[in-house]
Amino acid sequence: MTIHYPKRVSNIKRVRQCGFRARMKTKSGRKILNARRRIGRRLIND
Repeated sequence: MTIHYPKRVSNIKRVRQCGFRARMKTKSGRKILNARRRIGRRLIND
């Protein structure tokens, strides 16, 4: 049996993919942010 470790994604890659500015770039990303605003999230920065 092998031990599986969680995937280590670099912080820069994660922010570039899932960050606020990445969401603002696309139409669907802005849709996600607006949905989070409607829910009433305290922090919207993904």
